[in-house]
Amino acid sequence: MIDTHSHLNHSDFADDLRETLARADAAGVHNMVIVGYDLSSSHDAIMLSQTYPGLYATVGLHPHSAAEFTADVLQAMRAQAAEHKVVAVGETGLDFYRDLAPRDRQVEAFRALTGLAAELGLPLVVHNRNAHEETLEVLREEAPAEMTVIMHCFSGDQDFAEECRKRDYYLGFTGSVTYPKSEELREVARVYPRRRLLLETDCPWLPPQSHRGRRNESAYLGEIAETIAQVRGEPLIRVQQQTTENARRAFGLGGEEQ
Repeated sequence: MIDTHSHLNHSDFADDLRETLARADAAGVHNMVIVGYDLSSSHDAIMLSQTYPGLYATVGLHPHSAAEFTADVLQAMRAQAAEHKVVAVGETGLDFYRDLAPRDRQVEAFRALTGLAAELGLPLVVHNRNAHEETLEVLREEAPAEMTVIMHCFSGDQDFAEECRKRDYYLGFTGSVTYPKSEELREVARVYPRRRLLLETDCPWLPPQSHRGRRNESAYLGEIAETIAQVRGEPLIRVQQQTTENARRAFGLGGEEQ
């Protein structure tokens, strides 16, 4: 399996990264995409991807940090995106739930990074929370039709999922799909096209149900796959194989671990 959204560049993994990677490997998670959320974490994601086999990096600016966005930041991320093993731009997007940055600055940064992904021909990893219509508006105006868009940690309803389906977007499902109160999210996972499903942990956050209250890590990805297999009525191996194929297609990963 491939964890398509991890934050192994977070300080929570500073003391036991090698052990974390070993546990993931033992659990059948041999590749991880390490996601940047500002200039520093994007740099760390790149360094980790170039140090350890099986890891890849993205460069991005989380909406919580959108107030930091400047033309110089965009230029620095353009340079970072040219580094070996960088496979996407993001995460970027809108978070109107916590509102930790002014909404106009979030939109400005989101538009600029979507434009950067288009310029470089890279996939775009989108964070969206309580901003469904605004997110779709930015993508409608800034993202070319052929751009690969990954809706990270999908949290929308069926109507929003249908809009994503029409645009051929990928949906990333995290441990939240395993939570008892996530019936609507499981229904989205049940009916969404299988060629556009992705597995992700968003570690160290959002651990699956059996690990609630603990630090999340890539080794727990299998519980997400099991839940999706159950709600779709499909064999677990089919979900594992299909989501791995989807991840390789979405991020342009080679067939080998590297």
